Amino acid sequence: MATLELDSVTKVFQDGNDEIRAVDGVSASIDDGEFIVVVGPSGCGKSTMLRMIAGLETITSGTISLADRVINDVKSQDRDIAMVFQSYALYPHMSVRENMSFGLEESTDLPDDQIQEMVSETGELLGISNLLDRKPTELSGGQQQRVALGRAIVRDPEVFLMDEPLSNLDAKLRAQMRTELQRLQDDLGVTTVYVTHDQTEAMTMGDRIVILNDGKLQQISTPLECYHEPANQFVADFLGEPSMNFFDVTLENGVLRGEAFEYPIDAETEADLGGTTDLVFGIRPEDIELTERANDAHDFETVVDVVEPMGDENTVYLQFAAAAGEDDDTLVATTDGFTRVTEDDTVVARIPEEAIHLFDRATGEALHNRSLEDDIEAVELD
Repeated sequence: MATLELDSVTKVFQDGNDEIRAVDGVSASIDDGEFIVVVGPSGCGKSTMLRMIAGLETITSGTISLADRVINDVKSQDRDIAMVFQSYALYPHMSVRENMSFGLEESTDLPDDQIQEMVSETGELLGISNLLDRKPTELSGGQQQRVALGRAIVRDPEVFLMDEPLSNLDAKLRAQMRTELQRLQDDLGVTTVYVTHDQTEAMTMGDRIVILNDGKLQQISTPLECYHEPANQFVADFLGEPSMNFFDVTLENGVLRGEAFEYPIDAETEADLGGTTDLVFGIRPEDIELTERANDAHDFETVVDVVEPMGDENTVYLQFAAAAGEDDDTLVATTDGFTRVTEDDTVVARIPEEAIHLFDRATGEALHNRSLEDDIEAVELD
């Protein structure tokens, strides 16, 4: 069993007299065979965390355990961990075969014929058998990435670490390699920690995702839970493109009052707020429905400002008619690509209460989220 445990892991760098906490008390338990994606903005500490797991960075405090063995002071070559870097890091003077076999030759006593057999099997698994005698300079970016993966796979490690391995590829090849990596990890069943800044990779690849910001753990959960039930406003804002809409509101007598609109809520929603009245109202663009007529208190007259056609969908920027010109009056909605709206059209934006999110304005903590479980049940019933 290769369960990976991080317990209050912290990394502090000194910058003159200042301390920079690159990773700040992160704790996580990664199950055997699990595919974990670590995501966050640039500088949030995700690569530093990966390098500490690999043994390439020392830990300031906390512990990292692999299969119930603390590995804080274990040398990187003795951790039974293989790492795939963003830059591929292939030896240009060696053939593909030599690149893939080099690590085994240096770190094991396996006979040459067994090493070559392992290289050949891995080459077949990755579809690069015909490239084994080529040099890295003769390969495309996608082929080089497969070689870097092959070099890690032949070691048969307990854990794979991947540091933004697809970022150097073009968009189409990156999408293809995402699928191949998922299939490969599923076949191998190796515990994998994958670092990326790309939320698409995080949402599509991970069994669970770890979201970091300023070195601190924000949430660790399944992609759907992080998206629909974010722990705080940062997570809600970070996941999703376009981002969630946010409006400052104040709760008064069961009504959320903001500069752009007033939104009544039921007693069940209000009960989740625990008496907090200074709030941030959130709604995802895809949860907004555009209609012709207002039918209830959750329908708002808006004016179309900008339309961005994307083919399968449109991103529509709206302004609340009741607060045109205010700083807080822009509402972004995502509609079907066949929905025809143009600049200066007047449309009604319907914001269903079951889809709204409410956050504590002072702390950013989520106080009320849409219910993912209820939504799944509703779809199954339909």
